[in-house]
Amino acid sequence: MFKINILKRITTRFRTYLKLISLIGIACALILAAIFLVYKPIYSVTLNGEFVGYIEDKTGLQKKINEYIKYGTDNNVAFVELEELPEYHFCLHKKDVETSDEEIFNMIKEKGTTYYRYYAVLLATEPKAYVPTYEDAEQIVEGLKNKGSANQEKLTYVEVHDTELKDFTTVDTAISDLYEKPVEKVVKKVTTAKVYTSQKISNEKKELGISFAKPISGTITSRFATKSRVRSGIHTGLDIAAPKGTPIKAAAGGTVTHAGWKGSLGNLVIVSHGNGIQTYYGHCSEICVSVGDKVSQGDIVAKVGSTGNSTGNHLHLEIRLNGVALNPQNYLY
Repeated sequence: MFKINILKRITTRFRTYLKLISLIGIACALILAAIFLVYKPIYSVTLNGEFVGYIEDKTGLQKKINEYIKYGTDNNVAFVELEELPEYHFCLHKKDVETSDEEIFNMIKEKGTTYYRYYAVLLATEPKAYVPTYEDAEQIVEGLKNKGSANQEKLTYVEVHDTELKDFTTVDTAISDLYEKPVEKVVKKVTTAKVYTSQKISNEKKELGISFAKPISGTITSRFATKSRVRSGIHTGLDIAAPKGTPIKAAAGGTVTHAGWKGSLGNLVIVSHGNGIQTYYGHCSEICVSVGDKVSQGDIVAKVGSTGNSTGNHLHLEIRLNGVALNPQNYLY
């Protein structure tokens, strides 16, 4: 009996609490209904901390802003840069408040910086034409190559992003403006001089009638007419040590009569100066001239290396007169 009384009391209290909760819920619903009869949920918008207006559709406005950033409003837009995005704050306001979604969007657009995408056709590194699409740029370059334009190897195109849109040209106009008629090649008759490797030498200082300039600066490591275990005979030149890649300059003006490999001398350049006078530049890592080239005193003809029969980076310099090796130190160093 005692347990039954307790159960009845609990049931009675539960029903009382349930009625109370129901009354509170009804009261809240009535209050909210009264609020929404007078007020509506909207968003206040601030830009860079400054209030700019109210909107109802936060998602819709932000979607328009995102599309504007991505596509802009004009053709050839790469993107739009906005320094400040709007902030939204939920609030309840009287129903008669005016919203201004479009005005706020236009205000945000005014603060954007538009970057345009287009393509520049370059001759070497200089822009020569501007076109709106990648396909246009490619057609111009390919069109000039198909026509055999003399400048075709110097033509390229690049994508450009800029806040200013350039004046575009048509594909046909660009091809017409950039075309260069090929120059007919003149075949030069090149005479290759004999490469003297004999060990005929002379220590006598002969009057050659020309002055020489040092091809490189460096340390003399082997002098003229010396003997060494690393060579089979007497030394016919002067060795000057220098770092690999050091430019070698022509000791005097003349014509290149050899530019290539020559046995123990490795990569060899010979410059003929007339009247049987020649200078040799041996063991080069790189040759910078071709047979037939005219060079002036001081022009770079090669670079220091250690090719051929060599134990380190250096220039092997010879001065020869009618094939006879002269002592370079009578004229240089």
